[in-house]
Amino acid sequence: MTEQNPLLDFSGLPRFDAIKAEHVTPAIDTLLAQSRAVVSQLEAPQEQVSWDNFVAPLEQATELLGRAWGIVSHLNNVVDTPELRATYNENQPKVTEFWTALGQNEVLFAKYKALRASAEFATLSPARQRIIDNAVRDFRMGGAELPAEQKERYAEIQEQHAAVSTRFSENVLDATNDFKLLVADEADLAGVPADVKAAARAAAEKDGKAGYEFSLHFPSYFPLLQFADKRELRETIYRANATKASDQAEGFSKKEDWDNTANIVTLLKLRDEEAKLLGYRNFAEVSLVPKMAQSPEQVISFLEDLAQRARPYAQQDLDELKQFARAELGLDELKAWDIPYASEKLQERRYAFSAQEVKQYFPEPKVVDGLFRLIQRLFNVEIKTDSAPVWHPDVRFFRIERAGKLIGQFYLDLYARAGKSGGAWMDDARGRRASGDKVQTPVAYLTCNFTEPAVVDGVAQPSLFTHDEVITLFHEFGHGLHHMLTVVDELGVSGISGVEWDAVELPSQFMENFCWEWDVLEHMTAHATTGEPLPRALYDKMLAAKNFQSGLQTLRQVEFSLLDMHLHYDYDANGSQSVQAVIDGVRQQFALIIPPAFNRFQNSFGHIFAGGYAAGYYSYKWAEVLSADVYAAFEEAQAISPAATAETGKRYLEEILSVGGSRPALESFTAFRGREPSIDALLRHSGMAA
Repeated sequence: MTEQNPLLDFSGLPRFDAIKAEHVTPAIDTLLAQSRAVVSQLEAPQEQVSWDNFVAPLEQATELLGRAWGIVSHLNNVVDTPELRATYNENQPKVTEFWTALGQNEVLFAKYKALRASAEFATLSPARQRIIDNAVRDFRMGGAELPAEQKERYAEIQEQHAAVSTRFSENVLDATNDFKLLVADEADLAGVPADVKAAARAAAEKDGKAGYEFSLHFPSYFPLLQFADKRELRETIYRANATKASDQAEGFSKKEDWDNTANIVTLLKLRDEEAKLLGYRNFAEVSLVPKMAQSPEQVISFLEDLAQRARPYAQQDLDELKQFARAELGLDELKAWDIPYASEKLQERRYAFSAQEVKQYFPEPKVVDGLFRLIQRLFNVEIKTDSAPVWHPDVRFFRIERAGKLIGQFYLDLYARAGKSGGAWMDDARGRRASGDKVQTPVAYLTCNFTEPAVVDGVAQPSLFTHDEVITLFHEFGHGLHHMLTVVDELGVSGISGVEWDAVELPSQFMENFCWEWDVLEHMTAHATTGEPLPRALYDKMLAAKNFQSGLQTLRQVEFSLLDMHLHYDYDANGSQSVQAVIDGVRQQFALIIPPAFNRFQNSFGHIFAGGYAAGYYSYKWAEVLSADVYAAFEEAQAISPAATAETGKRYLEEILSVGGSRPALESFTAFRGREPSIDALLRHSGMAA
């Protein structure tokens, strides 16, 4: 079994066509045993600890375990099956236990400290020095300095946290897959675009039903909120989405089994206990140790300042929306399920175009080709179709070359489907590392949840993307570029590895800006029927509408970020106050739109409860300051000449993308920009400059 196990084959790309649930346990057991054997060897006394006799062999052993478990985790997110879920949950505690024990290993910790204090340290490359510095920091944060009994408790916390976090995700996915809204009469779907109805009809037929079936996958439910004239329909789908995986859920087959309320409290208690064990006041302080931000107080101050700046614009947005809804739509009271609908109608009225009209110009093949064209022009690379085993027929595979030489590869998995977690993300399948002349090139997963191509009269039509989906694709590809265009040879700090979490969104948010550039859009649009490119007049309307409700949108992101910070900063998980009370308090102080009392969005807030953003959701706004400032450099160059723009692109590649985590993000930013970050560009890009 071991010899034929595809999860143990690291000779090339993952063998997704051969990997089965029954391969997981024997592969993970084998790799754990191999890693433990290497750790045991490295615990033996050494005359002189060096990079080659200590760090390199440890990195080699643990990388293989990490890659194999990464494949299992990826499959669990994109093709969830009962068998895969069971073996994932069976093996997760073993993997967590290994990494926790490794992080608490006093012998290895002592050797890292000895290496940092040795004469060799000064001779090492900056990248290797940073890896050693990060390792010493991570040992301390992993509990290596704790007494034995506290180490044991720390390990228990990590294992419990991993299990509860996984359960949180599973509950959200199961609830999302479970809910079905069947609309029998097409007349009830007045206002809903034809392609959305076609997809709903196909979903119903697939389930052997007549009518139109909607789910809680974003491409299915959101168009109802945005376009359906029937208010009751909007309320139904809003309530289902806002209460999924909660005690308020209705219309789900297993409401109690999927309720995340207790899981949230458990996670917050475990995080708080971990922080106290490590000598910190709260988990927010723990979260910020490896980030750019210096303290929770600094983050909260940053967010509150941004809220204050955005509030007048947000108030104006809301007043206009309420007035329009009352006068034009007969909605005297604007409910939560009316806001996307009324906003779409107001945007259509004000700017004389609709999101649906724009969507007709963004067929998937043209968008992807336009994205690739931009990347090739900006960074002097070629993107070519490649072949590799995949986990689903819809997944495609590509390679990136420079001067005919392979520098990276990526999987592109674009469509929503049952068994696939919602949202969009980039993850690394393999990191770059070099040994002598041999280079292991990076590989990335790029995953989205867009509408799959419709089949009309037996013929598959290209999927049509909303402009927001185009922005999402560019965002995730920005992460991918950060991972794949690195030139750093050390695994621990190549690509996105070792990059501060509140800076990791810089390259992704930077790429979003190009979705508003005419010379980019004109090459990536073609009308679904006529093939004509996006008209300049429509583009001008889109540009005029770019900052439509940006005040409200900014305030909403600040609200989510403050909720996250306060839950991990000054909320007593063991006290009498509920999580909902904390959320209500933040909203009363900072939000203009208060959701209905039944809203339980936190019960599916995977970013902070299952996605690594605990006390880190602020990173999106923090990094947006950086990305807007970086893009402003391109705007300044464009005003000078094409040559200046090309030079700016070259500098961005060299100073930010290529260096990965090999130096602090602030150093990379200042090397590119020549100064520290300023919030001015973000406010200007958002239409909130004074």
